[in-house]
Amino acid sequence: MPLCDAHHHFLDADRFYYPRLCDYPLGTFRNGSYDDYPRSYLPDDFKRDSRRQNVIASVHMECEWDPADPVGETRFISGLAADHGFPNGLVGRAFLDREDVQDVLEGHAAFPLTRGVRHKPKTASSADGMRRNQPGSMDDKIWRDGYARLAAYGFSFDLQAPYWHFRQARDLARDFPNTPLILNHCGLPADRSATALEAWRKELEYLAQEPNVNVKVSGIGVLGAEWPAALNRDIVLNTISIFGVDRCMVASNWPADSLVASSYDAIMNGFREICAELPVDGQRKIFYENAMRIYRVDPSTVVRTSEQSATDI
Repeated sequence: MPLCDAHHHFLDADRFYYPRLCDYPLGTFRNGSYDDYPRSYLPDDFKRDSRRQNVIASVHMECEWDPADPVGETRFISGLAADHGFPNGLVGRAFLDREDVQDVLEGHAAFPLTRGVRHKPKTASSADGMRRNQPGSMDDKIWRDGYARLAAYGFSFDLQAPYWHFRQARDLARDFPNTPLILNHCGLPADRSATALEAWRKELEYLAQEPNVNVKVSGIGVLGAEWPAALNRDIVLNTISIFGVDRCMVASNWPADSLVASSYDAIMNGFREICAELPVDGQRKIFYENAMRIYRVDPSTVVRTSEQSATDI
């Protein structure tokens, strides 16, 4: 089964400024400490790690590059693509509530590989702390004014937010129906308790009612655990059941998920094992066709990165 990896990162913190990797002491995120995060991850590294997975195409996700120059990352990634033939699309960073948002969007749009942007809105650390209408949130008028500019460039928006913010996300998707909204990492269901998962499923069902919302089945590794399919099966199958096979994309979130998985293969083989019970045409959509369509990847531009023999793509 061919794969279009819909969400991975290239970075080089030895040459460029990434605050989370360059400002010491380094902090933590849901996968652990940034001390353990690779400082450099480039196309040759990706080709090595993904060589057994029949990767046909890929999409780079912004990696929190120097906030003073968001377009610099798009320039860097576009140069990598010119040299290596991939990634085949990229998602840049734009601060939607900053005064320079128009200039930044125009800067990203000047590069043909740009498909959309991501700006992590202000979120609460728990459901109990969630409040509507906070500055920098999806309710914020200034933030939404920036979001309203995306349609003019044909950009999609990648959203990273936990499930207790899905009511805001649905309002956003409904109010801007011409902007595809792509939920990252199944909505971050990190708490695997029965109560939390039931709340996550309920809010995911609510968000999925908007037809312009898609979801990446990715980023669901668990701290301190390997990536066994059994640990993530319910998350994957519930997400696919709620959104349907036409709106889900498998993605590696590599190398961020290298902190919660022993290898790229561990993640992708886990997804393949879980999805094996789906019809083949559904698997094909989730692993390849949807990402190609949603991120508008031209099939004629793809460069195989795996060692496998050619397949019917």
